[in-house]
Amino acid sequence: MTTYFNVGKIVNTHGIKGEVKIVRITDFDERFTPGNRLFLFKKDSNTPEIVTIKSHRQHKGFDMVLFEEYNNINDVEPLKESLLKITEAYQTPLEEDAYYYHEILGCGVKTTDGRVLGEIKEILSPGANDVWVVQQTGKKDLLIPYIEDVVTDVDIDKKQITIEPMEGLLSDED
Repeated sequence: MTTYFNVGKIVNTHGIKGEVKIVRITDFDERFTPGNRLFLFKKDSNTPEIVTIKSHRQHKGFDMVLFEEYNNINDVEPLKESLLKITEAYQTPLEEDAYYYHEILGCGVKTTDGRVLGEIKEILSPGANDVWVVQQTGKKDLLIPYIEDVVTDVDIDKKQITIEPMEGLLSDED
């Protein structure tokens, strides 16, 4: 079975020539380079359609894309809420100590002294560094900044992350 990874979501149409407005779910601009192909999953469908990027531009924080397969607003109107995806074969190799979100989500988190904290359920990207949201049993979610001083080891194969909590990160009052 093929695994697909989200790179964008079509949120609206733009103009009458079939341009769509996309919220990007990737750090790689090149996903939307003209000529690239993506898998389009229409809302409520598990069957992908291959689409080819005809043109791409940025406008007010959105990626604006025309597909070669669609030529007017009537064609793209039903594409609202569709997801654009790639397969693992098209993932870009990452630098050392960089990870795809799907590799981090679901990992267990423990401290350097062996205290089990929970499992990563979400990743936030508010600014300079990502923040990993750890779901704890019977406690509030824990927010772990992905910085070298805190995250000491990431073992993707074992789905295990070890952290050295900075002062105030772990509160026993939770």
